Amino acid sequence: MTQLRNIAIIAHVDHGKTTLVDTLLRQAGGFRENQEIAERVMDSNDLERERGITILAKNAAVRYKGTKINICDTPGHADFGGEVERALSMVDGVLLLVDASEGPLPQTRYVLRKALEKKLAPIVVINKIDRKDARIQEVLNAVYDLFIDLDATEAQLDFPVIYANARAGLAGVTPDEEMKDLSPLFDAILKNVPKPGGDALKSLQMLIANLDYSDYLGRLAIGRVFEGTVKTGENVALVRRDGTTTTAKITKLFTFEEIHRLEVEEAHAGDIVALAGFSEVNIGETVTSATDPRPLPPLHIDEPTLSMVFSINTSPMAGREGKYVTSRHIKDRLDKELLTNVALKMEPTESADSFKVIGRGELQIAILIENMRREGFELAVSNPDVITRMEKGVRHEPFELVSIDIPETFTGVMMEKMALRRGEMVKMVNHGSGRVLLDFMVPTRGLIGIRTEVLTDTRGTAVMNRLFDSFKPWVGDISRRTKGSLVADRIGNTTTFALFHLEERGELFLGAGAKVYEGMVVGENARAGDMDVNVTKAKKLTNMRASSADDALRLTPHRQLTLEQALEFISTDELVEVTPQSIRLRKRILPSEDRYKKMRPLESKD
Repeated sequence: MTQLRNIAIIAHVDHGKTTLVDTLLRQAGGFRENQEIAERVMDSNDLERERGITILAKNAAVRYKGTKINICDTPGHADFGGEVERALSMVDGVLLLVDASEGPLPQTRYVLRKALEKKLAPIVVINKIDRKDARIQEVLNAVYDLFIDLDATEAQLDFPVIYANARAGLAGVTPDEEMKDLSPLFDAILKNVPKPGGDALKSLQMLIANLDYSDYLGRLAIGRVFEGTVKTGENVALVRRDGTTTTAKITKLFTFEEIHRLEVEEAHAGDIVALAGFSEVNIGETVTSATDPRPLPPLHIDEPTLSMVFSINTSPMAGREGKYVTSRHIKDRLDKELLTNVALKMEPTESADSFKVIGRGELQIAILIENMRREGFELAVSNPDVITRMEKGVRHEPFELVSIDIPETFTGVMMEKMALRRGEMVKMVNHGSGRVLLDFMVPTRGLIGIRTEVLTDTRGTAVMNRLFDSFKPWVGDISRRTKGSLVADRIGNTTTFALFHLEERGELFLGAGAKVYEGMVVGENARAGDMDVNVTKAKKLTNMRASSADDALRLTPHRQLTLEQALEFISTDELVEVTPQSIRLRKRILPSEDRYKKMRPLESKD
């Protein structure tokens, strides 16, 4: 049997996980010398390449000194924590990457906590040591503090440290030594990550941690063989999460070699494999012996904290740009997503045309919406709402740890803003470099829509990260948006003349020549409350010559909202209309008369 090691690479977003996998594959001979390789080869999804982040956990394998090393590349965002938890269920050790300048950040804490809970062997890699602002010793001390804070055991605290420049493919056991390649890192993996346990002669036990789909083979179940041996053509039992059992025949069996799948006849305990032959299989289920079924404990995934309502597009422009527009199409697509994304849930609503999608955070659900948009779907999405629960008769809501790195001059502004959002400062660190790191404990409700405000208040200099902490008692009302919306009052095309005279009323989201309809949000009002505006008004033509007739009107560049910014901006009475070509904001009730009729009873109650 081949010598094996199973590791996952974990880190905060943008600390270099996928770049390190690239160089590990190159130096282990994963690519031909003349082979053209895209940067961050593991980020195979278009959205991953565009945003420079990892969204889906992926598997690869390299060989070093006769040992096969299975590598799981994981996302850094806590919104995709379900992917991290599944990847950690397949491995025996982790490489914890930490930026030599930024140090441990909120998602570093999150992924390390998950690894320590599973008693995995850690190897700390201080990455990007070539940065001019690197603080190597301070960062290492911060990593030790983080381990102690997370109640690491004595054995876990005795972790090896490797210093690396992943982009250049260099590593060493001290930061000052002359580095040639990543051999010190490979050697540390072989020395410190334990060999996978399990007995190839025992009854088969394999936990499904990921799913894939092949046009030729159907659904593929990916997971680690914990006990026994799995063979092509063998009849096995599939134990579902509810305890029921079905049998199936394994038609194809693959292991991972570099970034490809390699078809094999059998695989033994400790290896990570992909199986074909199941008509229906879900994450967290156990593949086991048909004659002696022994299910493994199912995967435990953290509870979701946010929900949004997906519904059909009912605007006057519905059906013009999208291919899939009905509620049946939307439901089928969401059902398909739930098969592979265990961190998402879906609940029915009172309307047959809308569905409540529950997830980890705004980014996770926004990625799903963006994927659907690119696939040709048209839909309307509500503003994010937090999930609450009752504990001992008291209403509890999710709280998050928010870490904000800002210039010293904006400290007062940020503390005031967080206080308005019911935030409580728990830590303040001044590195003496002109920047301050502030940690706040804030209700998730208070963080909806805050990123744009923080960037505006700090002139784009803030770096903000957030991490779910726990459910705590409800803290009362939190004001979100202090300004209203500018709402189009008729259908037509926007004109330069109308927009020019509306600029003093607020910030516009549209330029000249855009199609609008009644009830569509075209900008942000400078004051509280909504304002109906005519953005289609053209200049009246007369026979009289005015002194300013020949002056060209110049519009201030409008604010183009991204999908995430649109979801953050809308209030409870608004929706985001998403189509393959456009992102529009609109009121739930389009006719202005109907909107005001609904508001009058509410105003009289106040």
